[in-house]
Order: sequence, then structure tokens, then C-alpha cells
Amino acid sequence: MEGAKGTVCVTGGAGYLASWLIMRLLQRGYSVHGTFRSDQKFKEDISHVVSLPEASGKLKFFEADLGNPESFDAAINGCVGVFHVAHPIDLEDKIDIDKIIKISMDGTLGILKSCLKSKTVKRVIHTSSIAAALMINNRNDVQEIDESSWSEVDFMRSVKAPGISYCISKTITERAALEFGEKHGLDVVTLLPSSILGPFIGSNIPVGFPFALPVVFGTEELRNFLKESSLVHIDDIASTQIFLFESPNAKGRYICSAKDVLVHETAKYLSIKYPELQISTQSPSLMQDAKPLHLSSKKLLDLGFTFKYGLEEMIDGAIQCSKEKGLL
Repeated sequence: MEGAKGTVCVTGGAGYLASWLIMRLLQRGYSVHGTFRSDQKFKEDISHVVSLPEASGKLKFFEADLGNPESFDAAINGCVGVFHVAHPIDLEDKIDIDKIIKISMDGTLGILKSCLKSKTVKRVIHTSSIAAALMINNRNDVQEIDESSWSEVDFMRSVKAPGISYCISKTITERAALEFGEKHGLDVVTLLPSSILGPFIGSNIPVGFPFALPVVFGTEELRNFLKESSLVHIDDIASTQIFLFESPNAKGRYICSAKDVLVHETAKYLSIKYPELQISTQSPSLMQDAKPLHLSSKKLLDLGFTFKYGLEEMIDGAIQCSKEKGLL
């Protein structure tokens, strides 16, 4: 039976954000077509999503892969909206950057073409990343990042940093998605979340946690590289996706970030709240006197959105969920 609000498609349905988004969409009265990869090398577990209490009769999964864009046709057919969350992930930069870009670009443009073919899709919410806005050459001279800022691809290619292929591909793909929408009359809205933190439905630590909370989940290299972070709660970002889909005045890009924080601040909180984790606050890489770069969510807030969760709720949700699942 179709949900009262119609059917929407969520790509990359097994992932951290997509699975939480699917849960909230089902609760809100939508039916959902989720997609997952069928390639045996990347076989994705969707058991945590299909077992959601609201899933029966309202959630259907389709096999689809960004490397085969036409494979999304069936999942998108008949949908009133598409939440494009899927993206090739190679945070260790083991795959050639240009290959990552091609998969992301071809897959995204293929999905947008499927939306046009459907003749039913009213809006596409494309999940980009704050990485598509803040990787700029003169970052030390900037105090705030808003939607007018675009990461500089040539600069990023010169940077040796963990996950740089993700930053480059997100930037190039978001530009292409917006240009495609404008050229073909397809309503495409892009969302730029900062690092997402909080509880999770799946059985594994979300791949973004090392960047969101490096002092707990990150490698030594990442802990030494990241001095500051900007965070948003998983439930707030899922709510933002739905809010932008339903808001008639939503247009263009939207940054979604609730808290700018120095890694030293999170380390101090963790050392007090969770002494068993033995988090050190003495590392010379943890800047105590600096001020974090501000990521402005003003455009989103002016549209009427309100954040529900603060920093402590984000950290506690991630730590407690990891502990409950035996992952920490």
C-alpha cells in the first residue's frame, strides 16, 4: 500500500544517513524505494533497514549501482521525489581520483536523467558535503563559509590529506547536478552537511565517524591532521532532507551544520564523561586557543528549519550506540 504522501526513492539505502532518512520518511507517511549495490565485492547489508517497524508494505529495495546509471530507472519510476545520498567512498585514497569522479558524475547524472524519464519526480534532494564549500586556498583568511563558497578543485588536487578524493568528487558532482537541473528544468536542491554524528541503525561504525570524532574513531594521522570540526546530529540532517523536499521555497544550496568545535573541546568533554576511553587532552595537535571556522546555516534557518540537538547529544549518541553494539 502506498504511503499517504506518495513514494520517494533513497539511493545508497544501506548507509548511515540513508538508513536513518528512510526510517524518518516511513514514519512521516511516505513509501520508500531504497537502492543498494548488488556487486559481490561491495555486497551491502540492508537487514537493519528492512526490519524497521514501519517498513512492512511501505519499503521496497532495488539493486542499483552508480557504475551502471540506468540501473536506477526501476527504483525511481513512479516516485514523487528522490533523495540522492549514494556516493563512492574511498577515504583512504586507494582508488584513482579521476575514477572516483567519473563514477560519481556518471551515476548522479544518470539518476537525474531517470528522474526526467519518470515524469513524476517533483524534486531531487542531492546530498553533497561541506567539503564542496570549505576547501579553499585562502581558508586561513576566512572566518565564515556560506553557500556562495565553492571548494577549489585545483587547490584540492595539490593537497595531501585523508579523503581528498571524496572532497573533489563531491564538489564536481554537486556543480554538475545543479547545472543539469537548471538546463533541463528539473528541481534540484543540494544539501551540504558537516560531519554527521549521533546514533546509528546499522551494525558497523559509520565511515564518517573518524572525521567527526577523530579522538575516538580516527587514526593517528587523522588526529594530527584535524584540529577543528563542524558537526550535525544524524536526526537533524535527516529532518533537513525532508524539510527541504517539502518546502516550496527551497532552492539551490543549503549548508546544514549545527556546531563548530575545536577537537580539543570534544577531547576534554570525552575525557570527563567517558574516562574509560582514556582520551588524552595533552596532544600538541589539539589547539586550545584557536577559534573554529564558522559554517553558516543561516540560509536553512531563514527558511524555517530549527536544529534540535546540541554537541553533547551528538557525542553521547555516537558513543553510547557504539558501546551498546559492542563496537567500542
